[in-house]
Amino acid sequence: MDAEKKSRVKKLITFLLFASTFLVVILTIPREGRFKYEFQKGKPWMHEDLFAPFDFPVYKTDQEIFAEKNRLLKEFKSYYRYDSTIQKKNVLAFVNGFDSIFENYSTKKVSLIGKRKRFNKQKSLLKELIENELNEIYSKGIIDQTDGDISKGLEKKGLAIVINNIAYEKWFDDVYTLPKAYRKLNDKLLEQVNSEDQQLQDMLLALDLKKYLEPNLFYDETTTKKFRDELISNISITKGMIQAGEMVIAKGEIVNSENYQVLESLKREYEKKIGAKRRAVILTGNILLISSLFIAFYLFLLNFRLEVLTDYRKLLFLLLNITLMVVLARLINNTQSVSINVLPLAIIPIFVKIFFDSRLALFVHLISVFVVGFMVPNSYEFVFTNFIAGVVAIVSLSNIYQRGQLFKTVGFIYMSYIILYLSFYIIADGSLSGVNWFVLLWYAVNALLLLASYQLVYLIEKVFGFLSDITLIEISDTNLDLLRKLAEVAPGTFQHSLQVANLAESAVQRVGGNPLLVRAGALYHDIGKMANPMFFVENQQGGFNPHENVSNVKSAEIIINHVHEGVKIATKAGLHQQIVDFIRMHHGTSLVKFFYTKEMEVTNGDGVDENQFRYPGPEPQTKETAILMMADAVEAASRSLKEYTVQSIDNLVEKIINEQLNSGQFNYANINFKDISLIKAIFKKKLQNIYHVRLEYPEMPKLVV
Repeated sequence: MDAEKKSRVKKLITFLLFASTFLVVILTIPREGRFKYEFQKGKPWMHEDLFAPFDFPVYKTDQEIFAEKNRLLKEFKSYYRYDSTIQKKNVLAFVNGFDSIFENYSTKKVSLIGKRKRFNKQKSLLKELIENELNEIYSKGIIDQTDGDISKGLEKKGLAIVINNIAYEKWFDDVYTLPKAYRKLNDKLLEQVNSEDQQLQDMLLALDLKKYLEPNLFYDETTTKKFRDELISNISITKGMIQAGEMVIAKGEIVNSENYQVLESLKREYEKKIGAKRRAVILTGNILLISSLFIAFYLFLLNFRLEVLTDYRKLLFLLLNITLMVVLARLINNTQSVSINVLPLAIIPIFVKIFFDSRLALFVHLISVFVVGFMVPNSYEFVFTNFIAGVVAIVSLSNIYQRGQLFKTVGFIYMSYIILYLSFYIIADGSLSGVNWFVLLWYAVNALLLLASYQLVYLIEKVFGFLSDITLIEISDTNLDLLRKLAEVAPGTFQHSLQVANLAESAVQRVGGNPLLVRAGALYHDIGKMANPMFFVENQQGGFNPHENVSNVKSAEIIINHVHEGVKIATKAGLHQQIVDFIRMHHGTSLVKFFYTKEMEVTNGDGVDENQFRYPGPEPQTKETAILMMADAVEAASRSLKEYTVQSIDNLVEKIINEQLNSGQFNYANINFKDISLIKAIFKKKLQNIYHVRLEYPEMPKLVV
């Protein structure tokens, strides 16, 4: 009854996860109608003659709007605020400074009365000249060039000067910069002052006219932004009307750039009108279509990945990936300034392959691409492009733990985006002359977002309890505290673990599986022996054997207990459950045969409880744990061989693995007889290399003379 109840609860949770994801997707997908005709630029119109069902505007392309916006902004003049107080302040400062400097100079330098009269006359003329010139310069304006790069482009398009809330347009040559204003003032003085009159030259130098010049035209960012935004907002997004009943395109006619835009405009208006009138019907259609995708996903998991379907963490992770991409696609579609091409859909197969396998990665990617394809324009091109990008990601991403591999994968994905985009464009337009290169920039942003997957792997591992190859490499480092302690406390066990790791890894590489996982599992599978290291033969020294002082039952208990101790040590150290499974399963439910046989001999079989000599299990559940069980038993037994020959090693491997097979230890592991035969051959060859076994060559027959 409990088993039935647990089964119902599992099914209910699975249903709720699928239902929640389905509901989010349905609420996210737009409820607009879909145009019932498919068409591509450069291809013939394959449907019947199409007449306009209603009046609709022809919308400009994004390139046309962009070009018009650029043209208007090129002619747009930035606004500058005129400050009249600066002119008054500096002209007054000049007048006061001029009188003071020239009065002192004339008293000291000009002594004769005749010369003084002539000097005073020159002074008055010079003062009036400079004052008039300052007023003229300030009335035209001195532009402030210190506020960033605001004057960029002013030479060509000019500026607008705001005086008393009225804007006056001027060219850049009609106003002054500080250097230009000083040159103008200096040139004017050189025309009036005789270069041989050293006294006047000295006085002008003492006057320092630069300090009376400062900007009085200041960039008005608020006004500039206001009028620029107003100018852009007034750009029309349409360029004509098509009347109801007017032919749009005839059957067999090539869809060129002109009628393609008319068709796109009709599609846009059609989907708006149908969506507004038949929302309930469209919602029903969306529900049926999305349901078919989720049912297909469920059936795939049920038939090929049942372990994912029954593990809530794994199922939640996959469904969250799909949901997140759908929500992001809707947000991007609602943001007109961002292209849908920036959506990093290829990150899904990257994540799924890292934590699962390639087949599941491809299927989840297809579901995601199909769902998002309902929401985007040019859905065929979008689905095709992202499907190929996902395949490239799966094929090229072989070793995520190699630092450069992800960069190579992202580079391949970006190249596929470029090639596919240009291919579709050539098919549509017949040339590359009008390519929108900004699309490739959006794809570049997409590629940069894919690079973030490396950093997110760690976060996903912690949140969902997954185990990646990166972590497997980290925990396989023999310099880690736990493995160093094993090497110190039980050096023989540590060496045994290294040999088992090499054997198991070689086998997994040939028959399939995760070699990094089996290596990590092998390194930790016997850590429980640290509790009583001297009770295990590989750690015994000097001929002392503590088993001689205890009963066979107690010896078996101590031997079996290393599995329990190993699980406790691994759990305390925070090792992943998959690594703990290697510890629990590496002996399965096999017998501690040596002590069981001794006990049977001592008691003649009377009152011997076999369960006291049997490991608690469970049996290996995966290919990796099954291979580790074989490698562990074979490596341990090989140490007891009296002589190492090809025949003795072959017999040993065959005997041990056949006993495990016959006792049902591999019944729950996804391993077949072909795999087991190959594993035997690999173990034989590896052990021969370890113990330096030479092949025995037949003697050459003697020649009879």
